[in-house]
Amino acid sequence: MPFLLEAALLLGAAIIAVPVFQRLGLGSILGYLFVGILFGPSLLKVFSEPEAVLHFAEFGVVMLLFVIGLELEPKRLWRMRLRLMGLGSAQMVISGLLLASIGWLLQLELGSSLLLGFILALSSTAFALQVLNENKHLTTAHGQSAFSMLLFQDLAVIPLLAVLPLFAGGALASSSELAIGVLRSAGTVIAAILVGRFIFPRVLRLVARSELHEVFTAAALFMVLAMALLMEWAGLSMALGAFLAGVLLADTVYRHELEANIEPFKGILLGLFFIGVGMSINLVLVGENILLVLAITVLLLLIKTAILAAIGWLTRLPRAEIPPLAAILSQGGEFDFVLLTAGVSAGVFSQRVASLCIAAVTISMALTPFLYRLALRWGHSLAPKRSFDTADNDETPPVLIAGLGRVGQMIARILKLQGINFTALDPNIKQVEFIRKFGSRIYYADASRHDLLRSAGAEQAKVLVIAVDDPQATLDIARMAKQHFPHLEIYARARNRHHAWQLMELGVTHLVRETFGASMEMSGDILRGLGFPSANAAEAVRTFRDFDNELFRSSYRHRNDNDALLESDRVAMDELYALFQKGQKADEERKERRERKRPQEERTTTDIPQETTQEMSHDEK
Repeated sequence: MPFLLEAALLLGAAIIAVPVFQRLGLGSILGYLFVGILFGPSLLKVFSEPEAVLHFAEFGVVMLLFVIGLELEPKRLWRMRLRLMGLGSAQMVISGLLLASIGWLLQLELGSSLLLGFILALSSTAFALQVLNENKHLTTAHGQSAFSMLLFQDLAVIPLLAVLPLFAGGALASSSELAIGVLRSAGTVIAAILVGRFIFPRVLRLVARSELHEVFTAAALFMVLAMALLMEWAGLSMALGAFLAGVLLADTVYRHELEANIEPFKGILLGLFFIGVGMSINLVLVGENILLVLAITVLLLLIKTAILAAIGWLTRLPRAEIPPLAAILSQGGEFDFVLLTAGVSAGVFSQRVASLCIAAVTISMALTPFLYRLALRWGHSLAPKRSFDTADNDETPPVLIAGLGRVGQMIARILKLQGINFTALDPNIKQVEFIRKFGSRIYYADASRHDLLRSAGAEQAKVLVIAVDDPQATLDIARMAKQHFPHLEIYARARNRHHAWQLMELGVTHLVRETFGASMEMSGDILRGLGFPSANAAEAVRTFRDFDNELFRSSYRHRNDNDALLESDRVAMDELYALFQKGQKADEERKERRERKRPQEERTTTDIPQETTQEMSHDEK
């Protein structure tokens, strides 16, 4: 079958199946697995080699790790170092020893049983992180603990691959070859850190200044793939290399732009990976050995769940967080396929043992969304009911500012002085680099793209300030925000009256006409400069401001009828003129009343011309 036809079939099936599974509350992962099983060798036999699909789709896992790395700044990762090594090593060692019982069940030798136990101790990075992302639980206590263990497991894949020849009865590499391999790996990591820290940001700056969005996307893809391939050449994990690249770029101004550009590729390739996993399920083998496969699956889930729950309890994780932690990492991992296949090639495992374990691992992956949902409910029932548990602990700033030019900067300064955190997005790289020097949280991004706003935290934010200079861009951002983030309270900068009416049509109610406030302030200064008392000048400006705001609102219904609009403005001007006349007459009456109350002699002295008063003073002297 031609490649394009195969791709069209998979995409079409995914377009139908995934939304249906989502609608049923089963999650997108099970939808992809269903498509894989349907088109795989066991049913329709459209694809006879799922390994080819899996090999290509591994880049989905690579890009997932890159996006996760973008969300972890280096200093935050450094704070996780104890959790990474402590939790990760405890989970791997204890799980590996107890899961060796599955090898005994399959009648393997002690050494092979131990190796199989450590292989099955690995969890699925793709499944676990996808489920956590879908439920927005990656920043929770159990999400952070699970992420630490997954990172350690990715590192553990390397030594597991290295010791395979030993369990096959072969000889390990000589000490010199082993030393060369270690040095090459360490040198590659150091070189990758230097390149990612000092070269990548400069390249992105040059590309960003070209203002060619497609070139920036290509540059982002190149960096991810280059880092992944470099790590693979050094004998390390491609996913680990992509994660490292993401961490090194996490504290740059390009963080949200990179995440938004990679997200579509990540989503498609990750879906393809899950389809490949579904294709690898051998239904014939499962049917023939159904009891054995189910026994392996149950043992795998029970042992890992019990160990993870114990680790959560020993590390004093909140009670509500322990069941979700145990469920999210209880399945086998995608690296199990790689290690089991390598074990068959090295003569450690038979093809039957590997196939049975792969079937059990795949079933455990398919069960993960269900188990996690049950664990969340159980954890919720264990949580103590306290009033302060409902407090908002999200680190996402409550305010998003689109455009940090003249208006946006003033708003940002006031928010900063009041201790209110914000995230600013601006497509001008020079402006971003300049303002970021002063410590502001600003990123190079086009706020009119909903994926970028989502990446910047629009789903958790409360207020969106649109302060861009381009009127059409203001309308685009407002329209997109109303469509994708209706909960956001939008405050928009309007160029003029007609532009403000266009924003009102989109449902934006908090509007500021950019020249109106400055005009009112200058008018007050002019009146005071002409000798008006400050109170009178302020009253005149206030009267006009209130009247014009009312006129602005009432004229909205005539915005598309020029004749009606002109008539409305004429009537309003007559009313305003009458209002000022009335105010002037009231001022004159108040002045006359004050004059009548003053003593006669004070009024006489005051009425003497200034020159006469000066002469009298001189004569008196």
